Amino acid sequence: MAQDDEDASVPMDKLARVYRKMSARIQELTAEYESQVEVLKAQREAVRIALKDRMLELGVKSVNTASGTVILSVKQRYITQDWDSFRRFIVEHDAVDLLEQRISQTNMATFLKENPDAVPPGLNSSSEYSVIVRRPK
Repeated sequence: MAQDDEDASVPMDKLARVYRKMSARIQELTAEYESQVEVLKAQREAVRIALKDRMLELGVKSVNTASGTVILSVKQRYITQDWDSFRRFIVEHDAVDLLEQRISQTNMATFLKENPDAVPPGLNSSSEYSVIVRRPK
């Protein structure tokens, strides 16, 4: 409880100023970190391409080296350019399992606002407060 009493004695202006300074420092450090990470990612991508090209030249799917095993695999991804037709296909073939299980947060919020009595069975929600401190104008 003593901590709460101390917090109550610090003026809101000072708390907001300290919060903004901390946020600015976090942004600086994050920008530095992200810049360095991007350089490393670009270098790693160049090495990945060199490994892929070498393995394709050799006609192999894996290579054991002293530094580790290099494996070449193909990742297949599926995309639709016609969602309306794809939805009809899903219904026609009763193939709901072709979709990933994820709720559109924005669409669900809108739906519940417009249909407060139509809550899907098994739907759970959670809320949390967020605090935003903006610069003064």
